[in-house]
Amino acid sequence: MSLQIPWLDDDPGAPFPAPGRMPGLPDGLLAVGGDLSPTRLLNAYRQGIFPWYSEGQPILWWSPDPRTVFRTDGVRLSSRFRRSLRRSGWVARADTAFDGIIERCARIPRRGQAGTWITAEMQAAYLHLHRLGHAHSVEVYASDAEDAPLVGGIYGVAVGRMFFGESMFSAASGGSTAALAALAGWLRDRCWPLVDAQVESPHLLFLGAARMPRERFLEAIAPLVEAPVPPGPWTQEFGTIPLRTLGT
Repeated sequence: MSLQIPWLDDDPGAPFPAPGRMPGLPDGLLAVGGDLSPTRLLNAYRQGIFPWYSEGQPILWWSPDPRTVFRTDGVRLSSRFRRSLRRSGWVARADTAFDGIIERCARIPRRGQAGTWITAEMQAAYLHLHRLGHAHSVEVYASDAEDAPLVGGIYGVAVGRMFFGESMFSAASGGSTAALAALAGWLRDRCWPLVDAQVESPHLLFLGAARMPRERFLEAIAPLVEAPVPPGPWTQEFGTIPLRTLGT
């Protein structure tokens, strides 16, 4: 008898299947269908589940094993990059250009990928989450001038004291790394211990990400997603961070 992957029903509050390996299916693929409503998305992230699919496919929901995770005190910057930051005028801000960040993440070419999983539908869903105060971006600008160009950025979803990273981009060498490091340092100072990076890549591992067994990841995030942190923009609290401080 062939295994049928679970299809989600129309109720955005319906539970997801329990994560587990399904023979014959890609590792981590958990369910198909449903929608990208805020209720469904936040329910998914609380359970360590995220959507990932391409144009023309139904919505695919994933919980990979192992998970790729950064400790917020564990992002590694090379000595060379630290030196370049000390000489730079780059600054980081939060939630000042979320739409620009997600759009740049969607269209920037990536090695080994012919297209993007950040479809128009996905962009609209995360922009909605952002307007509700649940999705956030960190932008890196070339300087603190009002018209300074973006040189990199990252966006993701915050639930409680857990940040689930979705994507990042660089318009200049090191732009995404600087955004990740600025985000991690800001979260670390507020006792947010982890940033989810979903699926490993050599670049993420080089920057200090670690593989975490799914069961341990789900145990780790369970108390974090229940922390009573209200949604809302981070712009004012984040302020403007001169990234030369990351070079020390």
